[in-house]
This record gives sequence, C-alpha cells and structure tokens, in this order.
Amino acid sequence: MVERSRDWMKQAERDLDNAKFEMSGGFYEWACFLSQQAAEKALKAAYQKLGGEAFGHSVSRLLSNMPE
Repeated sequence: MVERSRDWMKQAERDLDNAKFEMSGGFYEWACFLSQQAAEKALKAAYQKLGGEAFGHSVSRLLSNMPE
C-alpha cells in the first residue's frame, strides 16, 4: 500500500479550515460535518504513518482501534 499520511493530513487541514469558515457564517451543521471529516482524515493519516490500515468512518472506533 502506498503511504499517503501527508495527503490525508492535508485534506484534514482543509476540512477544518472550511469548518471554521462555515461556522463563521452560521452554518453550524456544515461546520459539524466538516469537523467530523477532519477528525476522520487526521486519524487515517496517523494510521498510515504508523503502518496500519483504517477502515470505516466512526471517529470513536478509529480511536479505539488505533495501533499501539
């Protein structure tokens, strides 16, 4: 598998920036959605960096299954 942790993290940072923008406009539902996406992508970056594979979209599940 190709190591893409940098790509995942860059996408996470963009999602977080967009969440802040949406929040400033009062679009809280979009801010929440994009924040979740940012967290998911940042975790997938960490998994990749540690040599693991992440599956699914649940942030809590990704955290609980994080490799040591």
